[in-house]
Amino acid sequence: MSTLGMNRQRGFTLMELLVVVVIIGLLVALVAPRYFQQIGKSERTAAANQIDALRKAIDTYRMDVGHFPRPEIGLSALVTKPDAEPRWNGPYLQKAVPADPWGNAYIYRIPGNTADYDVISYGKDGRPGGDGEDADIGVDG
Repeated sequence: MSTLGMNRQRGFTLMELLVVVVIIGLLVALVAPRYFQQIGKSERTAAANQIDALRKAIDTYRMDVGHFPRPEIGLSALVTKPDAEPRWNGPYLQKAVPADPWGNAYIYRIPGNTADYDVISYGKDGRPGGDGEDADIGVDG
């Protein structure tokens, strides 16, 4: 046997590489939509949890002060003492009022549509209404 035959190394053919690339592409096409759908669900869950925490802070504020934060002051009353509120016993949040998971401010309305007040995130699109990830969060009716 010649030394030339022993030194030849076997590599992948172009066809084998193309098959591997196609298989990887198919796997990505199947997994990616589910992955991004799960991210959307987790952002909506995070927004709902933040709204729940804000509602608890607002209710505690009301117990201390005797009324809900005034609309002109808004949710900042949970962190910074408003003028002329001697019974304020905050801060009612450990940190500043958070933005929703999409970077938009939460909407605080008093009176609310179905309750004393509303705390709402307009979802991913940041506009009222919508479906799926764009649907409003915190609206009870």
